[in-house]
Amino acid sequence: MPKQVLEIKQTQRLSPLQIQTIKLIELPVQELEQKIRSELEENPVLDDDPHPERESSEDEGAKDVSLDEIKEEDDTPQYRLRVNNWGKDPRPEYNTFSVKESFTQNLSNQLGYKNLDKRERQIGEFIIGSLDSDGYLRRDIESLVDDLAFRAGLETTAEEVEEVLGIIQEFEPAGVGARDLRECLLLQLRTKEQNADVKCAIRILEEMFTEFSNRHFQKIVSRLGIDKDQLKRAIAKIVRLNPSPGGQLDDSYSDQAQQIVPDFVLVIENGELSFKMPRFRIPEIRVNSKYAKLLNTAKGSSDKAEKEAASFVKQKIDSAKWFVEALKQRQNTLQKTMQAILEYQHDYFFDGDERNLRPMVLKDIAEMTGFDISTISRVVNSKYIETHFGIFPLKYFFSEGMENKEGEEVSTRELKKALQECVDAEDKKKPLTDEQLVGEMSKRGYKVARRTIAKYRSQLGIPLARWRKQL
Repeated sequence: MPKQVLEIKQTQRLSPLQIQTIKLIELPVQELEQKIRSELEENPVLDDDPHPERESSEDEGAKDVSLDEIKEEDDTPQYRLRVNNWGKDPRPEYNTFSVKESFTQNLSNQLGYKNLDKRERQIGEFIIGSLDSDGYLRRDIESLVDDLAFRAGLETTAEEVEEVLGIIQEFEPAGVGARDLRECLLLQLRTKEQNADVKCAIRILEEMFTEFSNRHFQKIVSRLGIDKDQLKRAIAKIVRLNPSPGGQLDDSYSDQAQQIVPDFVLVIENGELSFKMPRFRIPEIRVNSKYAKLLNTAKGSSDKAEKEAASFVKQKIDSAKWFVEALKQRQNTLQKTMQAILEYQHDYFFDGDERNLRPMVLKDIAEMTGFDISTISRVVNSKYIETHFGIFPLKYFFSEGMENKEGEEVSTRELKKALQECVDAEDKKKPLTDEQLVGEMSKRGYKVARRTIAKYRSQLGIPLARWRKQL
């Protein structure tokens, strides 16, 4: 016989206000404004009229009222609905940064300028949609032919796809549509003036690409019958090329142009650090006079229809209160978090010197603010601060720490900067191995293992010693 067991469990459930606040905290400035607009459109009791004193054509003298003026039968606290982080200008301007055109949109626009028939244009759009974010086509032609048949209903041949791909490979940025690095570099060289150095560079890539990749310069000189000066000039042409042509354009936000609006602006006055929030407009939210009147009229009424309508209005007013209170809590959370980061990284924010950037993890800021680590994580995600030395995501200021020879804790960002300086100062004819870099870092006072050097070198995009070797 199965037994019935009484079990008591303690669970935590988030209130609608907490859920609303969490969602708003994650939003950057622009998405927050869009969310406010959406709330105004979806909640019929709200009105975003900047002149609530206006007269109504239906009810002479009627005007909207703030939520504070709506008197309810329960003891629900009232909330102010204006977030005072903007000036008197009703439509203040703010700076936007990093506006970039979509990579695929840029190529599609160029395709539109070509004199192609409908079939060729369809193939071209399919190829463009198959490119990776760095501009390469890493799918073989036969796969594209099959996909065009199954997914686009277009029967074609490998030769026809190759022909359209050749057209796309003429687009800007040069090198786009390449199937490997060698083809990418050759496409770029063929767009340049065909002087002796460029022609030599093309020969090296066409005939000796493996030797070039492995830095076997003596083999190249011997087999191509050129001298070292010619090789140096040719290599100088090659190293100036872009190995990732698609990286020049951004495809974030689902192929739409992206704008970065700083959530904070650093202020230094009389040697004191502070910050301000960017001047964006959060509208004052007011209850439409028609619904306010309906709510007040229904209080003493016995009419069922009026009661149901009043209940609907009451639900919408409660929703508006949660939304506005969530806005206030978001503002408070962002301010406290930014203030804690400013205090923790006090020395760094004066001059932007990475040597002054202290090791800092989410837990450090959580302890200073009293917020959960998950809340801090949501705040720093997709948020930016504008400083006199650049614009940075808040995530930039967080890094793990290691000890130097004196036992002092230094940030991994400082270690990476020191490593980059070691590589920049090396003799490029005899570049430093990872073991030698351990020694160089030790001379600078940093205790770093070889595997750590390899990890940081990879994160910095620094190739192995043999790849850094120059003539």
